[in-house]
Amino acid sequence: MRTLFTQTNMFRQFDHAMFRSRLQHLTRRWGLTGALVIAAAVLFQQHFMFGLNASPSLPVGLFLIHKGTLPTQGHYVAFRWAGGGPHTAGTTFVKVIAGMPGDVVTRIDRDFFINGTHVGRAKPFSRQGVPLEAGPTGTLPAGRYYVRAPHPDSLDSRYRLTGWVTQSQIIGRAYALF
Repeated sequence: MRTLFTQTNMFRQFDHAMFRSRLQHLTRRWGLTGALVIAAAVLFQQHFMFGLNASPSLPVGLFLIHKGTLPTQGHYVAFRWAGGGPHTAGTTFVKVIAGMPGDVVTRIDRDFFINGTHVGRAKPFSRQGVPLEAGPTGTLPAGRYYVRAPHPDSLDSRYRLTGWVTQSQIIGRAYALF
């Protein structure tokens, strides 16, 4: 069975010819209203998705994610977890971009700074008592981002497990709904 999408890199590509064919079929079968509703749903799915924050790391629980858009500093970003620790690879995370390529990440003891501004303190142990290694420091190279959340238990770039998020991990910009 053919689908409306073909897998390419990280994002799925839309098959316009297949979409037109299915839209014509639906119009004949269910009328214009049904076809328009389905078309709108397909187009929405192509560009957007919803993200749910199930942890207390952010004050918002539901996000609208605009796929394929690269957020800038201070914006929410949705990205795929690279794997390791308590989460499986591919899990969607939402954090705030605190550092962009070219920014300098430094650490004094367990306190992290970006271009001299304090962005958080890394805890030595998780809530479960697992030792946590501090994340990387240095100048963020092209295609790497420092992500964070205000909660002290947030698993973000303060920790080696998360590290710097690569551009290939990014799904898109996330918008807080509630």
